[in-house]
Amino acid sequence: MVHPEIGLEVVIDSSITKNNEQPTKQTIIKKQENQSMRSQQAIIAKINASYFRICISFGAQALLWKTLSEKTDFSQSFDSLFTKLPSTTYFLIWCLALCIFVSLSILYILRCIFHLNMVKAEYHHHIGVNYLFAPWVSWLLLLQSAPKFIFRNKYSYEYIWWPLIIPVIALDVKIYGQWFTTEKRFLSMVANPTSQLSVIGNLVGSHAAIKMGWRESGICLFTLGMTHYLVVFITLYQRFTGNNHIPSRLRPVFFLFVATPSMAALAWKSISGNFDILCKMLFFLSLFLFTSLASRPVMFKKSVKNFSVAWWAFSFPLSFLALASMAYAHQAKDVTATSLALVLSAISVLVFVFLLVCSTLKIDSLLRKPILNFSNES
Repeated sequence: MVHPEIGLEVVIDSSITKNNEQPTKQTIIKKQENQSMRSQQAIIAKINASYFRICISFGAQALLWKTLSEKTDFSQSFDSLFTKLPSTTYFLIWCLALCIFVSLSILYILRCIFHLNMVKAEYHHHIGVNYLFAPWVSWLLLLQSAPKFIFRNKYSYEYIWWPLIIPVIALDVKIYGQWFTTEKRFLSMVANPTSQLSVIGNLVGSHAAIKMGWRESGICLFTLGMTHYLVVFITLYQRFTGNNHIPSRLRPVFFLFVATPSMAALAWKSISGNFDILCKMLFFLSLFLFTSLASRPVMFKKSVKNFSVAWWAFSFPLSFLALASMAYAHQAKDVTATSLALVLSAISVLVFVFLLVCSTLKIDSLLRKPILNFSNES
């Protein structure tokens, strides 16, 4: 008996296959979008006020280049070297500084909107609260280093200075008041090298005030800054056992010891009109502290193993020191002083360029691996 062959025909509906593939592609796209959103939110959450030390470095470097590009009469050799630099170099540095300032400011505003609890935690942190001065110091330096054609009108400079100095004074009232009225916030308990940022804020504000002719305001801010600088300096030297020590990766902030007296010398020079004995004393103090820190590289061994935003704390103190050395050389009119100013300026520029290259090459780790982390819990 012969059985008939049964033929089976398999029909594949292409529409079903396409419908099955389409959700898969959509799912992948959605996952990529979600990952992108999470990545952006993570960056916003990690950009704290300590990142504005980059902006301070750019502002100080722009001010240094502005000073170097201007015509001076204290040394023909020093003058001929830098006046040949094209004026566009200084302008490009200032424009780059402005772009970075605006970008970081936008990111931090978004952090304040979407992660307000982190900002509150930053405010209550004994190190993080000091960096709240950094954005305003950055903008004040940018204001002072701005090209002349931007502020042709005197009042436009004043209109910008006021909104920048008011937050500095408000933070002064809050933080300085806590140092001698709040038991848990006594200076002997919370003092650390970043406490000098509040002093630098007052000194930079004083220097900017004198530039627009507000001598009394400049003296007021200088007095406020220097009074608390003496207190902070003595407290840090005594190193009370109750002090909150900083992490080893943050040790570059010890260079703030160099920045504060250097900026004080520049501020008093603008007040007195010349680089007098007090300015020289402050400059020599900053030079001694720089030598003391530079002779102890082992102290920074752990902090320089991996690149981080803390490295930028090396830059702006050197720029302030270079600016003070130039003012000293202008007053002394001596070959040794001129050579010293040239060497310090060269070191400042080289360190700045090195940090700029490292930050460009390692931008991802710079933004995603902050040293200071703050909880989002209320």
